[in-house]
Amino acid sequence: MPDNAVAESFMGLFKNETIAAGSPSPTGPLRTIADVEAITMNYVDWYNNHRLHSLLDHTSPEEFEQASYAQHTGSPPGDAATSKTA
Repeated sequence: MPDNAVAESFMGLFKNETIAAGSPSPTGPLRTIADVEAITMNYVDWYNNHRLHSLLDHTSPEEFEQASYAQHTGSPPGDAATSKTA
């Protein structure tokens, strides 16, 4: 029998954060399936792209990824950056 602790933990977090004050969810009750779909999509976007993550020095995954790409762009190191082809 599989352990559902991770799924249960995430669902508890989802429920608490979508109804808490200042959450990324819309105001008012959820009346239709479209309301539930919208709040779920907004939460998943926030969770994956905008929440601050302690393992990323308290930056969002999106900011961390942008900083990583910025750090790795530019000229190749060494002679390859300055040499001319004949």
